[in-house]
Amino acid sequence: MNLSVKPVLTGEKTVLRPFTESDADGIRQLIQDPEIVRFTFEPSTELTPERLRSWYATRNDQPDRLDLAVTDPATGELLGEVVLHEWDPTARSCAFRTLIGPRGRGRGIGTEATRLIVGHAFEQLGLHRIQLEVYGHNHRALRVYEKAGFVVEGVRREVRLRDGEWVDEVLMAILDHEWAALTATAG
Repeated sequence: MNLSVKPVLTGEKTVLRPFTESDADGIRQLIQDPEIVRFTFEPSTELTPERLRSWYATRNDQPDRLDLAVTDPATGELLGEVVLHEWDPTARSCAFRTLIGPRGRGRGIGTEATRLIVGHAFEQLGLHRIQLEVYGHNHRALRVYEKAGFVVEGVRREVRLRDGEWVDEVLMAILDHEWAALTATAG
């Protein structure tokens, strides 16, 4: 398995491609969206333009993770990101995370982007397991992950205080043989 190769993955609704340093400005706009802040970042996280430029300029150099920009195939507009990280080569597993900005929501882009990277992970990289954590009140993300075949494995109750309320964290995963069965029935 080699995460050093940063592919371009093309679907009907989106293209996933390697990041460029110039994507930092687009990401900065996306992460100012209140929904992304609510479901993704701790409110105290300071993401300066310099920090973002430095981060996204080095994504393609990382041999142990795969960060891809989610883009509109017609315009090339940056709509979000998908990431495989916390690679465990012995267990052939990774963690997964994604964020989709407001202009990419409600169009099936998150679902397609998730399926594209999960398919790549199992079919090209040979992963056995992909896991994620999502806040229990992030209903949109939960639907996307379920549509892509992720299964709830557990709930960590009231794990974070967000907007004055305790929220649960849902643990989900998908295994290679579950993906194979899902894609076999879809074909």
